[in-house]
Amino acid sequence: MVQSTIPSTFACRSTRPEEAEVDVLFIPVFEHDDRLTDLPGLDEASGGEISRARSTGEFRAKLYDVFVTPVTGTGWKARRLALVGAGDPVDADAERLRRVAATCGYVARRRWATSIGWMVRRGLDGLRAAQCAADGLSAAEFDAGVYKQAGDPGGAFPATVEIVAPDVDPAALRDAVRRGRVLGESANFARALSNEPGNVLTPREFAARVSSMASSVGLGVEVLDDRKIKELGMGLLLAVAQGSAEPPRVIVLRHEPAGAPASPVLGLVGKGITFDSGGISIKPADGMERMKDDMAGGAAVAAALRALSVLEAPCRVIGIIPTTENMPGGRATRPGDVVRGASGKTVEVINTDAEGRLILGDALWYAQELGATHLVDVATLTGAVMVALGRTVSGLFGTPSNWVDTVRNAALLAGDRVWPLPIYEEAREQLRSEIADLINSAGRPGGAVTAAAFLREFVGDRPWAHLDIAGTAWAESAEPYQPKGATGVAVRVLTELGLTAGRRDPARPS
Repeated sequence: MVQSTIPSTFACRSTRPEEAEVDVLFIPVFEHDDRLTDLPGLDEASGGEISRARSTGEFRAKLYDVFVTPVTGTGWKARRLALVGAGDPVDADAERLRRVAATCGYVARRRWATSIGWMVRRGLDGLRAAQCAADGLSAAEFDAGVYKQAGDPGGAFPATVEIVAPDVDPAALRDAVRRGRVLGESANFARALSNEPGNVLTPREFAARVSSMASSVGLGVEVLDDRKIKELGMGLLLAVAQGSAEPPRVIVLRHEPAGAPASPVLGLVGKGITFDSGGISIKPADGMERMKDDMAGGAAVAAALRALSVLEAPCRVIGIIPTTENMPGGRATRPGDVVRGASGKTVEVINTDAEGRLILGDALWYAQELGATHLVDVATLTGAVMVALGRTVSGLFGTPSNWVDTVRNAALLAGDRVWPLPIYEEAREQLRSEIADLINSAGRPGGAVTAAAFLREFVGDRPWAHLDIAGTAWAESAEPYQPKGATGVAVRVLTELGLTAGRRDPARPS
């Protein structure tokens, strides 16, 4: 089901915040003696309520705390003022600012505000803060309850949103807000796909929705059916798909702007398992319903291509999304079977629940066939990465080290948390098969590492990075800035890479 709500209007102003004529004006407040000196007259506008709340401890500016008060004085056009805790100012990076803004969006929904403003405080990088605010507020526009008959009881998102950044160049501010808005909408597109149940978002439906999106933003798109997949020799993908009644698809997206340099060509590959039962090596029943989001990597790639097209990124980008179900059945691949990929490599299937790396192996090969010079794959690949890094950090692997550093720096700028993990040569030995080139699963020890080592066998000499988002693609509990459910992780880092990759050879140090 596609969300049917009318998108809100985002605008910006470079004048004083007193001029913002909105239902609620949100003002981030930092810990450690933030006296709001850049906002003279604010306390008077609240009738002294702001100073009272701060002196009594009702509002301490703790992260994501919110205090709302009516405007009773003169000189301010907003109906209400809302202070939102922004934590320590030294931590005001892209992720923090985005989350603070998203918190404000959810507060606005609960209060049924029809218009809101968000204040860029003095001392922040005005353009970066404006972009993050537009991004985070857009996140709160997302509605996961599209199948609820009664609709969302938490209120509607405001019809108009205004980013207030005094003394910032108006044209640059508009560009920053637009960029943030595109990022937020694109992440919401990925979240909507990941939230869909497996009986709705089959591989063919996944391909149809991505194709529709691509056509709407000017991306090139091609969908390979099972006949074409077989012609290309993608035996690893077909081995995963053969247990399902639903046929597989490979979605190919192209962003090829006029005048873009011939190199680099960024190849983004996303795992697209629309439902993962584990196959013959079937998963436990407890929590299996979550396996509808095993295509979150593919959704992130599609959403990033959307953002890159709308933002007119100056780099050529190819997106490859292999998509299938992984199901048990009379035709399903068995443990012990040997299958051959399009690259020619043979794989002994030890565990049919290690299916993501199989379909990515064929897709990484195909990205190179289409001319990709630099590769990044994104996948909900291993439970082992959650053991290592928890649910708030994605694992980053790759080669060479300067390409891994490029991806890590892009993630830092974008506000997507990643942490690099090694692939030592011993991992290759763990993948040795007695009868084939590789086994697909080396067991529990170092499971995230050996999965990455398996993928490395399919990238040749191309710079390559692998993002394991198994822990970060889904929020297991609600937070002030995010409900339980799909997160849209990796959309922003992939977009950042595409926006900056054309400036120089991203695999070479400056």
